[in-house]
Amino acid sequence: MRTRDAVVIQVATVGAVMALSIPATAADTVTTFTVTATTGLTITAPANASLSTAAPGGSATGQLGIVTVSDQRSQLGTTWIATVSLSSAFKTGGGTAAETISGSNVTYTPGSATAETNPPHTPGNAGSLASPITAFSRTSGDGANSVSWNPTLTVNVPAGNVSGTYSGTITHSVA
Repeated sequence: MRTRDAVVIQVATVGAVMALSIPATAADTVTTFTVTATTGLTITAPANASLSTAAPGGSATGQLGIVTVSDQRSQLGTTWIATVSLSSAFKTGGGTAAETISGSNVTYTPGSATAETNPPHTPGNAGSLASPITAFSRTSGDGANSVSWNPTLTVNVPAGNVSGTYSGTITHSVA
């Protein structure tokens, strides 16, 4: 009698487990949502920077402050190149030849990333601002990303230049 009760309990237990694991009916819900880009591709840079003082024939140097590229396009293949140029030569006084320092006397060094999300990002090489150069780039990768760096600017003051406070414009752009 005990064997028969044990078999009945085992059969009943197996049947109950099978009833719990096999649904009598099922209904699927296809669920969707949208991921939207927030602000596109932007670059920010400090409005002002000051370099060290220098004598004619010497060099003025200093960091410009944090430059940031933010790419919120959230797409496949989010690549970009950030460039830098001297859009307005360094001048003092009336801007004569002895009061002007051109881009060929200006060296931009991007340095390493100070912060980044979703790498890879690659710094450009240090170079003369006689013409635009690459500051940073992203040549592969998907989705939103950002990178920040603190570039160094070195201005070689020609020996024939006069004393004065020189001002010029460094322009960062991204595309």
